[in-house]
Amino acid sequence: MDFRFSEGEEAFRQQVRQWLKQEIPQRWVELDPGIWEETEESWAIARQFHRKLGEKGWLAPAYPKEYGGLELSHMKRLILAEELAYNRAPVGVEVEITVNWVTPAILLFGTERQKKEYATRIARGDTIFCIGYSEPDAGSDLASVKTRAVEDGDDYVINGQKIWCSYAHLADYCWLAVRTDPDAPKHKGISVFIVDMKTPGITVRPLINILNHHSFNEVFFDDVRVPKENLVGQKNNGWYQVAIALDFERSSIGWAATNQRIIEELADYARETTRNGQPLAKDPLVRNQLAQLAVENEVARMMAYRIAWMYSKGLHPGYESSMSMVFVSELSRRTASIGMRILGHYGELDRGSKWAVLNARLARMSLSALSIGVGGGSNEIQRNIIAVRGLGLPRK
Repeated sequence: MDFRFSEGEEAFRQQVRQWLKQEIPQRWVELDPGIWEETEESWAIARQFHRKLGEKGWLAPAYPKEYGGLELSHMKRLILAEELAYNRAPVGVEVEITVNWVTPAILLFGTERQKKEYATRIARGDTIFCIGYSEPDAGSDLASVKTRAVEDGDDYVINGQKIWCSYAHLADYCWLAVRTDPDAPKHKGISVFIVDMKTPGITVRPLINILNHHSFNEVFFDDVRVPKENLVGQKNNGWYQVAIALDFERSSIGWAATNQRIIEELADYARETTRNGQPLAKDPLVRNQLAQLAVENEVARMMAYRIAWMYSKGLHPGYESSMSMVFVSELSRRTASIGMRILGHYGELDRGSKWAVLNARLARMSLSALSIGVGGGSNEIQRNIIAVRGLGLPRK
């Protein structure tokens, strides 16, 4: 097996790197927003950057050309994702949600009108989706959703509540899972709709996250009328669409590049910082911990490469995506924990302090990492998927 990229793929990587050097705004570098830390200013910069990516065809490079993509290979898509992540480009969770989770499901299950209307605008960088899955009583047990959609003429009327909706206050549309048959078994009575967030009856209330930023929301639907043409796929078969979209979410392609940058910065810090007259890099404990992180990060990278390879062969990664998500979420927490120990008390300081190290990125990462093994389905749920789908173990 040859793990090397082809000459054409390596040339594409260099092309992306050069373009990012020119196009990532200096102001973005100065703001340095991490995950879940967007502000009004950083959001405006990111939206402008999304449109630049769209002009290049790089926002949704694997989409079919008739829907605004370039039909790039999945390996080139992986390379692009790696370079965007490693260079900390203005591409956040909202783009992952829209481009890599929701739209592939629309392309699989949507009508031709839906594909043309939404995928094309998304590929240009003009449209952002949020996801309406979780409810106060339906998290990892997502099939327990109670938000209802009832047919009324040419519309469905939706009532209910969603929670933890990332960027719902900024999104144009919501990818919404609702119950359309309350008498069916809970996995059989769910449907998925595309809902315009400007529709009357939608109320968005902020939830302030652990980093003291507004990224999450609770969303209320009070007699919200949605055209029947906005139903995605078959009525009452939405659980299948949701499951496929979650597999797209859990693939973690590009994440290893993000973590690699952090490990490299920690290694540089260890080489440049002395304690008791000796560089931290000479401490065998520090060396072993960083080496272990580097090895585990390569494992995460290979998992992502496997998923990209499966897509390139027309296969759909199911339990493989769950494997990647579990490993990546726990490695993220280990990276943050080890990083904070290496930085010592300096690592606890926030931005604004002249003594803060690495722009306080590790302190912020250690806080945001708390939610990684929960969002998108808890790691316990992922292990169940791996056991049942991957190992063929009984459900009970």
